[in-house]
Amino acid sequence: MSIPDKVRSVERLFFKLEQETAQFAISSGLGCASGCGKCCSYPNVEASPIEFLPWAFQLFLRGEAEKTLHQLAKTKGSTCFIYKPLSVIDQGRCGDYQYRGLICRLFGFAAHTDKYGNLRLATCKIIKEGQADKYNSVTEAIQKGLYVPVFTEYYMQLNQIDFTLGNLILPINEALKMALEAVLQYYAYRPSLHLGEKCG
Repeated sequence: MSIPDKVRSVERLFFKLEQETAQFAISSGLGCASGCGKCCSYPNVEASPIEFLPWAFQLFLRGEAEKTLHQLAKTKGSTCFIYKPLSVIDQGRCGDYQYRGLICRLFGFAAHTDKYGNLRLATCKIIKEGQADKYNSVTEAIQKGLYVPVFTEYYMQLNQIDFTLGNLILPINEALKMALEAVLQYYAYRPSLHLGEKCG
């Protein structure tokens, strides 16, 4: 499968997830506080390279892939390279929200399966404490059958698109680098991007 084909497959998966998380947000009533960037500023976020393949591909189309790869190589911090913090503590935004990764799309609106086989909503302390009544109600509703996207199910679907890039779980900036390298390597011996390969 070509890089553009993989990008299209990832984007189709993300579109499906957007619909599911939007429905879950309506059903649960849970939501992030406006401008909150607490989870994005966490220094130990991990991701798979394939979930950032659409991001890397768009940078390539804009002629910014190599420059971004060099910037990433010089980045010493472990906070997500794409995250744009503001001056206020824990306030910020994604610098390329449309092309954010799967982990960014799932957290707060999806569940993990615990060792007993029960679904546990993966969300932050701010939501758990600030929206405690809703959080408790949703937790109970999930146990009674309320649909919630599940992390492992979506990551398994990514693996089916590209086992190598989907099966690696790395610090997020390493995942970003590998996504860029995969795109650049694919086009290293292809002097021009065929119009039929464009995505979006």
